Amino acid sequence: MANTILQTAGFVLGLIGVAAVIAATVMNNWSTKDRQGDVVTSVYTYKGLWQDCEVSTSGFTECRPMYGILGYSAQFQAVRAMMVVGVVLGVIGTGISVFSLKCFKMGSTETSTKAKMTLTAGIMFLIAGLCTIIGPSIYANQIVASFTSTTYANTYNAYNEGMGEMAMGGMGMATTYTFGPALFVAWIGGGLLLIGGVLKSVAFKGMHAESTPTYNAIAYKVPAQSADGGSERGKREQKYV
Repeated sequence: MANTILQTAGFVLGLIGVAAVIAATVMNNWSTKDRQGDVVTSVYTYKGLWQDCEVSTSGFTECRPMYGILGYSAQFQAVRAMMVVGVVLGVIGTGISVFSLKCFKMGSTETSTKAKMTLTAGIMFLIAGLCTIIGPSIYANQIVASFTSTTYANTYNAYNEGMGEMAMGGMGMATTYTFGPALFVAWIGGGLLLIGGVLKSVAFKGMHAESTPTYNAIAYKVPAQSADGGSERGKREQKYV
């Protein structure tokens, strides 16, 4: 009973985690424009893995697809690849997890086979969870580094303008970005996948123990010879000699 509960809970958490990861991958607001201390402008920008979008005050949204591979940094491409790998492994793991459920009858599938399928789905959930946590973390680290450098540059430019110095070309106030909702959705989805993978692995241990056949062995004890019988046998041997 406990193994069935663990197996089902792992499947449900993995399914929710896969749905969250897919949603985060297609969302365009991985990084959003930081409005703290900013003057109200006519353009609000946010970025995703596949599109950059701008929203005007009139409510019109324009998104530009981010095609190509060579035009972006290696870290950005790594984040894309990790999210795609996480989605693929999560979907495959969910499919395997459905057929491994005890309540799902598929021919004469043995318990040992379902136990192996449960372990396979759990490993896929674990790998998918790691990919969908590491990828957004790399993206978040880029946002933090960009935010820090941009804030320092803006502060330095404001100081120079206050001192009456002439600003150099390209030294204007740069746009700063902060964490978008898609990052948190990806982290939550990755965490659910990790928990689901752990529950699947624990369920496999119990299912494997149930599928292992047990043999009832009977202990046989050799009867001990009595002292009188041993002495009579010795006397007979002496007579023959």
